[in-house]
Amino acid sequence: MIKSMTGYGKTVAVLPEKNITIEIKSLNSKGIDLNMKIPSWFRDKELDIRNILSSLQRGKIDLYISVQATGNALNYTLNKPVAHRYYELLRELQQEFGEENREGLLPLVMQMPDLLQSELEEIDPGQWEAIMAALYEAMAEVDRFRVMEGAILQNDLLQRVESILSLLDAVERLDGERREVVRKNLRKSLDQFLATNGAAIADSNRFEQELIYYLEKMDFTEEKVRLRKHCDYFMETLNNEESQGKKLGFICQEMGREINTLGSKASHAGIQKIVVQMKDELEKIKEQLLNIL
Repeated sequence: MIKSMTGYGKTVAVLPEKNITIEIKSLNSKGIDLNMKIPSWFRDKELDIRNILSSLQRGKIDLYISVQATGNALNYTLNKPVAHRYYELLRELQQEFGEENREGLLPLVMQMPDLLQSELEEIDPGQWEAIMAALYEAMAEVDRFRVMEGAILQNDLLQRVESILSLLDAVERLDGERREVVRKNLRKSLDQFLATNGAAIADSNRFEQELIYYLEKMDFTEEKVRLRKHCDYFMETLNNEESQGKKLGFICQEMGREINTLGSKASHAGIQKIVVQMKDELEKIKEQLLNIL
């Protein structure tokens, strides 16, 4: 089973006089990259939250925690001494201009800075437990999302690896034809050389020896065997209980090496076309692996 690094989870912790909304978004990344936007009175818990989020293993993780007051709960108080001072200053300015209307002063005072003071809240242990429970639930939602996305990716990857194996079967069917074509081309080139240079007829036994040597250098039986084993190992790893995106990436690199060697040894137009198709499937696999946990 594999998991995607893409995930989303959202929960709400309902507490006395406030609701805490926790939202987690996850995208692909080489390692784990944590970004948090949390209320100021959560700052002393930031390290604990980071340690908990690190269990998501990999990905660009964005955490948003917002607080919505309910009932009579307020996070701010009015700084009355500052409000009175603003009122006095505005009243003095009004008198200097000879105005007596005081009705418009209060709306002006309320627009002045530093009138509202934030109350630094302390988290009650019982409330913190409820918040942590909501955080774990949001993470569980992210995990469920990752599993769902991973199942889609897994089906796609299996199809592409099976396609590579099918193309490998096609290569094996053309291998005998390739050897015969190479033999004929070498024989033709040799005859043309002898005719052009007026040389004697080549020794047939020596020619066969050289041909066998050349065909051995072009033989890609080992590459075909290794590629098939790598594909089988890739599919076996896909079905492991734990998602192993990095390991799949390493196996993919080995598959690429064998495919490249097949192409370099092919000397056959049909096989080279098949190798191009293999490379295309492999590139699509690599793209998908970038989003696997």
